[in-house]
Amino acid sequence: MAEGKKLWGGRFKESTDELVEKFTESVSYDKRLAPFDIAGSIAHVKMLEKQGILKKEEAEKIIEGLNKILEEIERGSFEWKTELEDVHMNIEKRLTEKIGSVGGKLHTGRSRNDQVATDVRLYVRHEIEEILKLLEELRKAFVKQAEENLDVVMPGYTHLQIAQPVLYAHHMLAYYHMFKRDAERFKDTLKRVNISPLGSAALAGTSYPLDREFTAKLLGFADVTRNSMDAVSDRDFIAETIFNCAMGMMHLSRLSEELVLWSTEEFGFIELPDAFCTGSSIMPQKKNPDVSELTRGKTGRVYGDLMAILTILKGLPLTYNRDLQEDKEPLFDAIDTVKLALKVNAKIVGGMRPRKERMKEQAKKGFSLATDVADYLAKKGVPFREAHRIVGELVAYCLSKGKSLENLTLEEFKQFSDKFNEDVLSLMSVEGSVNSRNIIGGTAKEQVLSEIRKIKEEEGF
Repeated sequence: MAEGKKLWGGRFKESTDELVEKFTESVSYDKRLAPFDIAGSIAHVKMLEKQGILKKEEAEKIIEGLNKILEEIERGSFEWKTELEDVHMNIEKRLTEKIGSVGGKLHTGRSRNDQVATDVRLYVRHEIEEILKLLEELRKAFVKQAEENLDVVMPGYTHLQIAQPVLYAHHMLAYYHMFKRDAERFKDTLKRVNISPLGSAALAGTSYPLDREFTAKLLGFADVTRNSMDAVSDRDFIAETIFNCAMGMMHLSRLSEELVLWSTEEFGFIELPDAFCTGSSIMPQKKNPDVSELTRGKTGRVYGDLMAILTILKGLPLTYNRDLQEDKEPLFDAIDTVKLALKVNAKIVGGMRPRKERMKEQAKKGFSLATDVADYLAKKGVPFREAHRIVGELVAYCLSKGKSLENLTLEEFKQFSDKFNEDVLSLMSVEGSVNSRNIIGGTAKEQVLSEIRKIKEEEGF
């Protein structure tokens, strides 16, 4: 092949314009697929030998060459060339430089279309397994916070208004369950990722007697694709993975918003670890929750990645189109972002400290025991809607007198209903309110302890 001639350039009389090369290259970012590309190529070669398509000595020579190229890449001595377009062509060209023309037999029965689809599936499978480990570490941090702070009472909110007292541990376990669902989504996505498209060739399959199940087994795939046209054009698994990343970032962003609020002087609920906060260039007293703020901000980036992949895919006819080259940058960005965000937030959650007295003090405010009083009346036979009205009037009375429900006398309660007896006064504690919610999923200490035990049994923490 003439120097500078493309591997696919047989039918072209003119060289590719330099601007086109710059516009169409992907090696600047898809080179991270190199280990997966080489693994897929080695499995392909072993199958070609098994099927008698390659001689044993040819297969051994190709595999040895590919392993040496992988060593060059790992050492950082491999020279990536943009004129060779992508990771696949760079590796194949280097292979023929190292072992001669036999390197050209590597591509027998294969197209870059099924090759890249295989590489990306191997990459996504690897990255999902890494994300699952990081999600587990974050969940452990929430369980640890809950276990170490079982008696801390805080206000629960609706509409960002104080609603009812809850255990801080219960609040922490709410996030545990969010990130447990994220892990379940990623695990479910693995079912659709872990299918081999190798052997689908360009779009129609191949006339070579390939053993697709053999290569799938070598690469750890659970199955092979059953339609070659769908196999080379399917990027659903990428969109699904990015969606999972976006959902995970949304959960991290919700957490971050609460940590930003809770660490303010106005809330004063938690102390964030110094190592994960920053100061001000002008105000020496500041301790800013920059990591939490950046987590909120980076969530928007991952949403952008999701919109990018959906937009890339929405207008594509079957089968492969060069638009699909654009699937990798949003995928890589989403995965890189969520992995880093999970790592740093696990450290923050593990290191933050609740300010117990402040939380309890705030839990008493906002007439947070009003629902308990309404429930008290309902248990005495008052229809709940009537009880709701009575307690609403009680709250209005308290506001007019500058009192709280806890400070009312029995005589004052009885002004609003003769169903009130002395036992209503024993309801007036946030601890009592919390522990009265003693049903599955409730905030009572008994239930939270039970939930922690179940989580530890299920997860093996």
